[in-house]
Amino acid sequence: MTDTPHPDTVLIIDFGSQVTQLIARRVREAGVYSEIVPFQSAEEGFERLKPKAVILSGGPGSVPEEGSPRAPEIVFQSGLPVLGICYGQQTMAAQLGGSVESGHHREFGRAYMTVDAQSPLFEGVWNVGEQHQVWMSHGDRVTRLPDGFDVIGSSPNAPLAATADEARRYYAVQFHPEVVHTPDGAKLLSNFVHKIAGLSRDWTMAAYKDQAIAAIREQVGDGKVICGLSGGVDSSVAALLIHEAIGDQLTCILVDHGLMRMNEAADVVAMFREHYNIPLVHVDASDIFLDALAGEADPETKRKTIGRLFIEVFEAEAKKLGGADFLAQGTLYPDVIESVSFTGGPSVTIKSHHNVGGLPERMNMKLVEPLRELFKDEVRELGRELGLPDQFIGRHPFPGPGLALRLPGGVTRDRLDILRQADAIYLDEIRKAGLYDAIWQAFAVLLPVQTVGVMGDGRTYEYVCALRAVTSVDGMTADFYPYDMGFLGQAATRIINEVRGINRVVYDVTSKPPGTIEWE
Repeated sequence: MTDTPHPDTVLIIDFGSQVTQLIARRVREAGVYSEIVPFQSAEEGFERLKPKAVILSGGPGSVPEEGSPRAPEIVFQSGLPVLGICYGQQTMAAQLGGSVESGHHREFGRAYMTVDAQSPLFEGVWNVGEQHQVWMSHGDRVTRLPDGFDVIGSSPNAPLAATADEARRYYAVQFHPEVVHTPDGAKLLSNFVHKIAGLSRDWTMAAYKDQAIAAIREQVGDGKVICGLSGGVDSSVAALLIHEAIGDQLTCILVDHGLMRMNEAADVVAMFREHYNIPLVHVDASDIFLDALAGEADPETKRKTIGRLFIEVFEAEAKKLGGADFLAQGTLYPDVIESVSFTGGPSVTIKSHHNVGGLPERMNMKLVEPLRELFKDEVRELGRELGLPDQFIGRHPFPGPGLALRLPGGVTRDRLDILRQADAIYLDEIRKAGLYDAIWQAFAVLLPVQTVGVMGDGRTYEYVCALRAVTSVDGMTADFYPYDMGFLGQAATRIINEVRGINRVVYDVTSKPPGTIEWE
């Protein structure tokens, strides 16, 4: 998190909602820097960030229960505009002298709110008397408003669905404007930061690039930096940004663990060495990784094995280079948030699913993390500012452990080769159909199941390949992509005809609700 406050910052106090990150993203999409702090350290965050406005998030707590979370009093003593969302509305009401009760009608999902009064929060978006779709998720509700508040919106199960104290610039909504299921929610948040708080649109990736380059130069000086390059968007953008700042003081190390997609390592080496002329060490460590993973079926053991070996190989290569003063990492803002204990939850487990682990303290290097204030979509935009090609910037997310997570059951070279071919054909068909950018993530999975089939005049006993494709806005939730049968038939036919070892293809149509780990 930033040590130097941005000129216009919105502080978001997190009470444990699964979608708090979306509030920060919507505010940033409106051109204003925002940062999340857990309610336990909100007062320290307030003093550090010196915000111009505050948003109180939702959360699983119940305000009437003794010991439930509260916002620090400094928020209400500061004279700053405040927006409370769901639990945030309820704790705001309770702390300012209103009442919140449990036991009323619960409301989860789509609802329709009537606009009862005009307000700067609704300006240019909603008019008095109109009904609009919003997304509710609450069991408690405010039953008595604090002095100075008026009702500006109501729904059948939430008579005080939107309230405001215009004089103090306090606003509160029972629904969630940050989620896409409230279609106009982003506009309401934009009204709050611009029309109510009066903040400027100074958060752009062009400005961030210049600030980050200056900060890297100041931090690194004449020191040496090494960067673990995975070929993914995050590490690639971090490497380009650092190289633009300090040139050949940066050396990248690509550890090829033999679990990358078809031609992926060669493509990364070509782009960084030939196009960008960045010093790059390519280490083919596939034998080390695949020998250690041979026959291993437990997914968590796979991750830990890959993480341990990655550290060992990376450390050995760094020593060959004579060491370095700094280690560059493509840490993103969601990683920073997940590393902080908010109100408990599955984030540690989820995080281990995607990553291969951090580097040990014994390497004795300081960290350079130029992306740690950014969300994924901001990193992609920064990549465009740095000149990365669109086809690279728009790549689907791919976990650090690579194809090992797409091989339920044991990892063998033969099964990896089969999966790699099927995966390449599947992605090729997606691109040919013009669907790649409409899909958030797509991949093939080689199931540890063999079935009897007939191909031509012969009987086969070969593997089943599963195809997965999901749509998502943020990766927190996902739904399967609704392919037509013509596409699935074409993709399946090519895989079966061209990949020896597969005689059946299935399509996975499961969805990913909040807080779950994607299917292996």
